Amino acid sequence: MDLFLRGLLIGFSIAAPVGPIGVLCIRRTLSDGRMSGFLSGLGAASADMVYGALAAFGLTAVQDALLGRSDWLRLVGGMFLLYLGLRTFFSKPAERAAGAPRRGLFGAYLSTFFLTITNPLTILSFLAIFAGLRTGTTSNGYASAAFMVSGVFLGSAAWWLTLSTGVSLLREKFTPALLTWVNRLAGIIIFAFGVAALLL
Repeated sequence: MDLFLRGLLIGFSIAAPVGPIGVLCIRRTLSDGRMSGFLSGLGAASADMVYGALAAFGLTAVQDALLGRSDWLRLVGGMFLLYLGLRTFFSKPAERAAGAPRRGLFGAYLSTFFLTITNPLTILSFLAIFAGLRTGTTSNGYASAAFMVSGVFLGSAAWWLTLSTGVSLLREKFTPALLTWVNRLAGIIIFAFGVAALLL
């Protein structure tokens, strides 16, 4: 449950920074409705889950092969979380949406899934994150990885639901300044995970 909750929080925080996919979801919410925006985000969350699963289960196998000698993995993961947190904190919301065709609700889901899955750097991010959070260091490594990946997916999906609902209800108040603060809050949370990974 602890790993699931950590995955939930990290999934929410990673999804929250407003990049091109986020802008696309916002625009689809405004033009096509809340469900279109949510399904667009869910496509990105599904792609994150695929890469997260590859990273978590692969990392668990590596840690098993190293017989628990994974301090260097935790160090690299923690440092990456610090970097990712700082980059997220200081990043500005994207001004342009990711390019994707409009093809109804199912098309909204598929388009963002393929936009996200075609970015292979995502798996490197998840490898570093799961290493920092020591996913596979418990006695039941693969079960731990599954709990973590489930948490990441549901946390990411929760963000996209929050974003699409918030945009549909508060159209006038969803300003670039508010999106900047979203990035800053997400950056602080991710940075805190990095500190915890290095100190605990």
